[in-house]
Amino acid sequence: MASAYGSLAKEAIVLLDKFSAGRQCLDDFMEDASKDLQIVDTLHKKFILDVVSGCIEHKKLLDAVINVFCGQKGKCLTRGDRSQFVIVCYLATFSLDELGLQRFNDIIKSLDIKKMHTFLTFFFTNLTTWIQEEWNNIYDAAYVEKHWIGPLLRWRPEMDIIMDQLVVVISHGIQVKKSPIRTTEPQEFSLTKPKPRPLPVPELIPQQEKSKPVPKSTYRAPKEMQIMEEIKLKNHQKTEELLYEANMKQFRCVNPHKSEHTKRVMFQIKEDLDSKLKFNSFHSSERPSSNKTNNWPIKLNSAAILRQGALYDRQVEEELQRMERLVEGAREPSSFLQWQKEMREKDLQEELAQIERRRLEGRISYEEAAMARERIMDRNQKTAKLKKEETAQLMRRYAEKRLQEEKEMRDLVQQVAEGHKNSKAAKEKLQKFKQSIVKEVAEQRRELLRQALEEAQAELSRKFEVIREIRAIESLPHIRVRNFDNTESAGHELLGEMSLVELKERLALLTEAQQTEKQEKREHILEEKQNKKQLLLEQLDTINFHTRVLAQAAAIRKEERKARPGFRQAMIQDETVLALQKKLEEKQLERQRLKQIESKKAKTAEQAAAHTGTHNKKSLTEKSWEELELSLERHIQKDAPYVVPQTKTLKT
Repeated sequence: MASAYGSLAKEAIVLLDKFSAGRQCLDDFMEDASKDLQIVDTLHKKFILDVVSGCIEHKKLLDAVINVFCGQKGKCLTRGDRSQFVIVCYLATFSLDELGLQRFNDIIKSLDIKKMHTFLTFFFTNLTTWIQEEWNNIYDAAYVEKHWIGPLLRWRPEMDIIMDQLVVVISHGIQVKKSPIRTTEPQEFSLTKPKPRPLPVPELIPQQEKSKPVPKSTYRAPKEMQIMEEIKLKNHQKTEELLYEANMKQFRCVNPHKSEHTKRVMFQIKEDLDSKLKFNSFHSSERPSSNKTNNWPIKLNSAAILRQGALYDRQVEEELQRMERLVEGAREPSSFLQWQKEMREKDLQEELAQIERRRLEGRISYEEAAMARERIMDRNQKTAKLKKEETAQLMRRYAEKRLQEEKEMRDLVQQVAEGHKNSKAAKEKLQKFKQSIVKEVAEQRRELLRQALEEAQAELSRKFEVIREIRAIESLPHIRVRNFDNTESAGHELLGEMSLVELKERLALLTEAQQTEKQEKREHILEEKQNKKQLLLEQLDTINFHTRVLAQAAAIRKEERKARPGFRQAMIQDETVLALQKKLEEKQLERQRLKQIESKKAKTAEQAAAHTGTHNKKSLTEKSWEELELSLERHIQKDAPYVVPQTKTLKT
């Protein structure tokens, strides 16, 4: 085992000789060394690598000892000798507790014994003197004392024994048997299949953040487009029906005379033109409800005005096209519109009856809730009366108890006050003595403050004088002669060199050109604004005209609907509505009856309270005066607890 650790120390010395601090990195060097030591056992390999890395890491600490040793004992002949001393110094300082004394002795005996003896004697003799000072300059003194100097001093007796043994060996000339030199044995060169190159880990594809959806408030498609699409679809279906009917009755098309239907349609068109181009019921009935009674109280932006104007222009064009088609002999779906109007009236009647039923049900539920609320209030009033009576009884008992306790306390206070009469005079004397001391201290303090104030004022006046002198010196005029000609150039012989006058003139011309350009741009922008404003005004006029026409048509339809009888009668004839009205009347009568009963009860209660109040008025006044006197006595006792109350003294 001794030869094993000695050989390991030699291999560590060889590795340390190979390392060059300026050219190699420690991590790369250790990786290469571990590859070279693959044949060695793992524990031995770890020992070698730990020793070499420790020597390299603590190079500054170890060089502080080795450099002085080499300078005193003569320069080291080879680099290997220096590496030996470095490794032995490292093992003695850092790894002696882990190795043990026996292994450390074996390592020293495997090396040059004479050199090791001289180095160890040098190291341990100077350990607590200049070596400790050098280490303190590098590291903290407390840390050096605790972790390095202390353990070495503990091992000092055993190290003295080892050095004595080395002296004996050196004096007798006995050399320790060195381990035989191992010759290198050739080994077969084994070719192994190279490992396949690992696939690179694919980089994560950066995911794009989810874009926020466009809010609905930015753009909403107008409802008119959807309505127009529906109308187009219906017209397409009707044209297909008409085409099918024309194909079935194709011989009628041969008749050159106009039919009665076309004559009636043409007459209707003339009447429409005579009545100030009123839009017919087909188009006006399909208008959205939001624009029927629009008097334009809302401020529209320019885009909305232009969009609305374009919509009305398109409607006018479609109406003209429809009139042209009617003149040519097209068919108007008046029968379907009549059926549609009747069905709408029927739905409206049912809806009005349902609204009336809901209104009556709500009134009935309101009446029931009011009656239930009145019942709950009566019940709460009864419970409150009972609670008041109970609390009044409890307060009466509590007042009697408090009166008894106060009487007992007055007796005790009177007894204690008689014993404290003599102590009052002593307290007054002590208080007067303290006041005299306080006055003397205040006078002395006032005198000291006055002296300090006078000194501070004198110092401040001196500083003001110095400042006044400095400012007077600074205020003296400095005569400066300036001879500067604005028309001459600086004389630097540059290409664009100008005098000050020329520079000012050019700047004035440039600013004037810029102002003219700005004025032209401003005029152009104002002209565009004026044109846009004029266009918007024209569009607003067209929009107002269309809205007035639509409002007139809606008013006419409303009057026609009101003129038709049957809405209110159908609603009155509904049996459920009649039943609900009867139920509502019954609930209202019942509620009025309960109100009358409550008002009678309140009047009787007021009369009874007035009758009893006259009898109890005197007793209440007497009780209030007694309570007032007791409260005053309590307040006085809180301020001066040892003073006998006046009521007690007067009674005595």
